[in-house]
Amino acid sequence: MNSFLLAIAAVVCYLVSALIIAMRLFHSGNDRRIPRHAGIALGLVGVLLHGLFLYQQVVTDNGINLGFFDAASVISWTILLILLLSAIPKPVENLGIALLPLAALTILLQLRFPSSMFLAPDAPWGLRIHVLISLLAYSLFSMASVQAILLAIQDHHLRHRHPGGFIRSLPPLQTMEELLFEMIGTGFILLTLALISGFMFLQDMFAQHLVHKTILSIVAWLVFGALLWGRFRYGWRGQKALIWTLVGFVVLMLAYFGSKFVIEVVLKGGGTVG
Repeated sequence: MNSFLLAIAAVVCYLVSALIIAMRLFHSGNDRRIPRHAGIALGLVGVLLHGLFLYQQVVTDNGINLGFFDAASVISWTILLILLLSAIPKPVENLGIALLPLAALTILLQLRFPSSMFLAPDAPWGLRIHVLISLLAYSLFSMASVQAILLAIQDHHLRHRHPGGFIRSLPPLQTMEELLFEMIGTGFILLTLALISGFMFLQDMFAQHLVHKTILSIVAWLVFGALLWGRFRYGWRGQKALIWTLVGFVVLMLAYFGSKFVIEVVLKGGGTVG
């Protein structure tokens, strides 16, 4: 199928899926009769179409294209794949209200602003593993940041005794917290592996073009490590968990997308990775 049509079909599926999930979350009555899995199923159709589009755009004869908007689209695809598959057994599909439209936006930006930054076909397998683990880590922490915001809203409403329809539609607070720290814990393990693989398989993690990315990734690792320790040792939750999660997420996104944006969008650079 034509790449443009695949992209537009994926965008439509994502937006309609987000609308269905939002209708179930924010309203009661007839909207609640929409099957829970309807939004999930439509989102998965979008993920399939998005994946086919990415294959056509990212996998090239010159290698894997990880340009700025291409990489953002790959990460958004990974996020939704994890989210929607996880939503089948667990009540996490509400995160899709924010993540599905964002994924649709990355597709449109990818179409509008094509770029090229290739992971060469002959790149070492270790570098490929490092890139894959890094993408998975970024994806999980993105989900965790949205979950933390939703959890903070829920906690605020419950503390002020305003559990409206929106809050009643969410899983219990304890379940929401458990899901958040499962995401952060798994993301922390993946980020640890990403840093280890980077030091093992990249020639110099503190080279001029990598030093800011390395330092910021280590700072994010320390932030999430401190959050997990605070949760284990002192039972951190609520606003404190939100702040630490968002700080770690912002630092991690600056580590990856900050440098890519400056090099590829501001300076209009391109090239080959590996």
